[in-house]
Amino acid sequence: MPDILSNENLKFLSELSKSYPNRRAVLNEIINLNAILNLPKGTEHFMSDLHGEHEAYLHIRRNASGVIRRKVDMLFSKSVTAKERAELATLIYYPEEKLEEIKELTENTNDWYSITLQRLILICRTVSSKYTRSKVRKCLKRVSEGCDYIIDELLNNGNEEINKVQYYDSIVDTVISIGSAEQLIIAICSAIKSLVIDHLHIVGDVFDRGARADIIVDELMKESSLDIQWGNHDVLWMGAAAGSRTCIAAVLNNSITYKNLDVLEIGYGISLRPLSLFANEQYSDSDVSHYMPKGNTDGDFLKQDDDKLIACMHKAISIILFKLEGQTILRNTEFQMDNRLLLDKIDPKKGTVTIDGKEYTLNNTDLPTVDWNNPYALNDAETRVMNYLKNAFMRSEKLQKHVSFLFEKGEMYTIFNNNLLFHGCIPLNENGEFIKFNCANGLYGRDFMDYCDRMARQGYFAKDGTVERQQGKDFLWFLWCGKNSPLCAREKITTFERLFIDDETAWIEPKNAYYNSWNDEKIADKILAEFSLGKDGSHIINGHIPIKSKRGEAPIKANGKLIVIDGGFCQAYQSTTGIGGYTLIYNAEGIRVSAHEPFKGRLNAIRNNIDIISDTVVFEHADHKILVKDTDKGKELQRKIDDLTLLGQAFEQGVIKEKAQH
Repeated sequence: MPDILSNENLKFLSELSKSYPNRRAVLNEIINLNAILNLPKGTEHFMSDLHGEHEAYLHIRRNASGVIRRKVDMLFSKSVTAKERAELATLIYYPEEKLEEIKELTENTNDWYSITLQRLILICRTVSSKYTRSKVRKCLKRVSEGCDYIIDELLNNGNEEINKVQYYDSIVDTVISIGSAEQLIIAICSAIKSLVIDHLHIVGDVFDRGARADIIVDELMKESSLDIQWGNHDVLWMGAAAGSRTCIAAVLNNSITYKNLDVLEIGYGISLRPLSLFANEQYSDSDVSHYMPKGNTDGDFLKQDDDKLIACMHKAISIILFKLEGQTILRNTEFQMDNRLLLDKIDPKKGTVTIDGKEYTLNNTDLPTVDWNNPYALNDAETRVMNYLKNAFMRSEKLQKHVSFLFEKGEMYTIFNNNLLFHGCIPLNENGEFIKFNCANGLYGRDFMDYCDRMARQGYFAKDGTVERQQGKDFLWFLWCGKNSPLCAREKITTFERLFIDDETAWIEPKNAYYNSWNDEKIADKILAEFSLGKDGSHIINGHIPIKSKRGEAPIKANGKLIVIDGGFCQAYQSTTGIGGYTLIYNAEGIRVSAHEPFKGRLNAIRNNIDIISDTVVFEHADHKILVKDTDKGKELQRKIDDLTLLGQAFEQGVIKEKAQH
């Protein structure tokens, strides 16, 4: 039993008594917290590798990976047609757009409003049933735009309240008569979507490949309970926002490769005109056939006729990138990446490059901006372009806001309810031992991951112009593509080889040994132990490497200890994976994985009520319903109960004076 009279306890209890000034207040809160402990745990959703695919992400978030449609079917399968259920589900996902369509097609809208409101309230009551009224009210206040009181009243219309039937009916009738039905419908739909997911985990790579990562971040910022584990593409943008010219060049190289420029020009207001002018001047007469964009031609920024200009921009920025990467490697010898210094290994007369002792023929040696006596130096024009771009990235208010959010909600790894979440890998050698990193004074495993987290933050938050800031910015680039980086998880990234060498054997990017061991339960247990997690009931959850479902590969590995949830949100990977992404769902009943079909577009979903079909596999069913007391939150609440119990004893013994409740 703690000593109430100790100075430390007295000081703490005195402070606690400001919130709970007497025994009645303490008792009420203990009763409340004990009740919460015995509620079912909230539903966690895990998603990874969104890669800027905003339409697919938004739809799956709106339909809660198929959970909302299952609720609709569960409640109305015997009373409502399949077509009407599909329309009701689409209404919940896209209420504003669907309402406009329904008004054009429905003769008696008032009857439709009345029926729909009753159905929506029933769904909302179902998804809110596992929460306290206090939590539901807070959610309603946050998302329902002034309709929280009305929804709260309607939600608490139980069947037993016969005397209030007329009261509740009159609320609905009045809402319709004063023209507020649509506002209330939109508010209830928002509440349903918010309540159906209690906590969202994003296991890395919000950025790159897809069109509008900025739209995804805007939506993530609206979540009430969220964590993010940084991916390699995320830290690259974080480094760019910090002003790393190397990261900026890599961001532009990726974006231009996939003709994905809307996120820069429209999303973040970063003009690429100086780069396009420079590229046109330097490379318009150059062979750029190997630099043609791979992405779609539907973007708003540049159209098909501009592919030659995009290819020139791609060549210009890639040469700048290889120069800046060389400078970064040369000033960070501890990264042990000298084998990626390739510009000085080119023989321009022979048209060859020597990589790891092997000579390769180059498909292109027309590099007018390279000084072969000093190949890693930017020329004056390149310097001006990069200085402009650095200022543009650092002065983009929206980008800085988004990256600050990634630092606030994100980290290298997360431990949550006995699960270990990270994007790429915990670096291992071929013997299954943790790699010790010279760049971190020999740290490995969890200590190295913590070091990476500190260095990433140093790169953004240290004072600009200091040695610490530059070291942190360089480390953000290392996390993006460094040898055995836990986020890159490869020996090397062969961007240079893919552009300059036709021999595809040079393109190979050996994965870290972690991926050779991820089916080994002993390795999974070893990693879990490194993060102070036990063998039973704990899991590793990560993304980064797409699971090739169409070849029969399963996302569940190491006898259920490791789950990989990169299933191909990004369209570029769907030909390989055969699906449109995974979602992991962890609720009071256990854990299940949903595999989604590729998304066919937002307009198709709205007009035709076409949902993403999800194939769900329950791979771990709980022996008993998991309650709040079984979670991290439950442990936190139990500690508070213990503190309040101690405060109650202090009141009883007269050690702390009781006061009236204000």
